[in-house]
Amino acid sequence: MRDSMFFVLAIGTLSACGPRSAPEVHTRANQHGDTAFSALQERGGAAMGVDQYTSTHRFDALPDGGRIELQSNEGGSVEVAQIREHLQQIAIAFAAGDFSTPAFVHMRKMPGVAVMAREKAKITYRFDSLPRGGEIRITTHAPEALAAVHQFMAAQRGDHRAGGHSH
Repeated sequence: MRDSMFFVLAIGTLSACGPRSAPEVHTRANQHGDTAFSALQERGGAAMGVDQYTSTHRFDALPDGGRIELQSNEGGSVEVAQIREHLQQIAIAFAAGDFSTPAFVHMRKMPGVAVMAREKAKITYRFDSLPRGGEIRITTHAPEALAAVHQFMAAQRGDHRAGGHSH
């Protein structure tokens, strides 16, 4: 129920946020040559409140977990504040076992999240500010949770066509 409520809320936000019209979305899809990726970028912008084309993601798998980084390419104070707010909320949601935001953005249940939700007591999520945004540091010493975090990071890197490294 909660996931479907979020989906309805997020769709409402997508249709009500910002000045983008359907033709602009279509133009961006054609400009980037991949309508599925453009749709993911648009949903990401709706969920994060940040234009995905003017920000950069990194998803690093680390020996003890992972790191999600999101920074503004332009460094505008409003966009930086929005990124920080988003990442702080994501850290809280993930710690509670709520992965509805990535499910909405990717339109699928992301690899690793079932285990991450089940093993939430064994995983910590810490937000830190970066000069043009922020990061979430994910830490665990539980082998099954660690493998799940690495799966999640790999899926995020692939879907977002983002930087980062695997462990």
